[in-house]
Order: sequence, then C-alpha cells, then structure tokens
Amino acid sequence: MQLVAKILPYVQIILSIVLVLAILLQQSGAGVGGALGGSDGGSLHHTRRGFEKFLFYLSIVCGILFALSAFLAIIIKANI
Repeated sequence: MQLVAKILPYVQIILSIVLVLAILLQQSGAGVGGALGGSDGGSLHHTRRGFEKFLFYLSIVCGILFALSAFLAIIIKANI
C-alpha cells in the first residue's frame, strides 16, 4: 500500500497533463457568438471521426481514471 501511495501523485500528474492536452486539442465547433449565447448559424449535427473521436474518448477515459485515482488517494490517506 505504501508503494501505491508513493506512485499515485506521479500518476495523477501524468493523467492531468494528458487530460488537459486532450481537451485543448479538441476542435471547438462553437464560435464566439455561440459561446456568448448567440447563434452562429452552424447548428448542423457533427459526427466525430478519426483523431477527433480518439481525443474525445481519451478525455473521457483520462477524466474517469483521474477521478478514481483521487478517490484512491483519499482512501489511502484515511487509512494511514
């Protein structure tokens, strides 16, 4: 259990960096008007394909893994 407690902060740092990069690399379909509540006229349905789909799933998986590692860190600190 002590090995996990020593490695866990580094795992969380790596997961957070990958998560931030995956989110920032995703292409945003909304312009400034859409972000401020206006309509930019591009309300067509968009299907993710290729690398965009990979980044979408990568951000979901990294977010789940980061949340699980945070809960694990809380459990480890409560037991020590």
